[in-house]
Amino acid sequence: MSLPVLVVLVVVGIALSVAAVHFTGGTTTATLADADQALARFAEDFPDEKPGAVWLTADGHSAFLELAPLRCAIVQSIGDCFLTRIVAPHDIRALASEANVVSFKLDDFTWKGGRFAFADEAGARAVAAALRNHDQMRKAA
Repeated sequence: MSLPVLVVLVVVGIALSVAAVHFTGGTTTATLADADQALARFAEDFPDEKPGAVWLTADGHSAFLELAPLRCAIVQSIGDCFLTRIVAPHDIRALASEANVVSFKLDDFTWKGGRFAFADEAGARAVAAALRNHDQMRKAA
């Protein structure tokens, strides 16, 4: 078999594989429909926790859940699945908020944080306040 024919076969094979993954739903991103879905998803991983307020991002890809004492839970879509985590005071490296956007960095190498846009400024302020409490606790320690 000649090299050009082999190259064409490899390229077509890769293209068909990528198309198959895409058309079978492999490239979809999970979204949270409402606060109840975020609570249910969080409860699957942390059944003993009792979250308070829930704030969803504008795109529905993330939710922040208030936990006592001085903790915050995050439900974040990663592909078609969800990552859930509890953020404690010592986890937050940096925090910034502006209008309806909250950005933060975590000390964890498996997930560094991100930039989260909320539908309104009230949600962003509430999340920033919850995370800022964590940030202040870290600096005091």
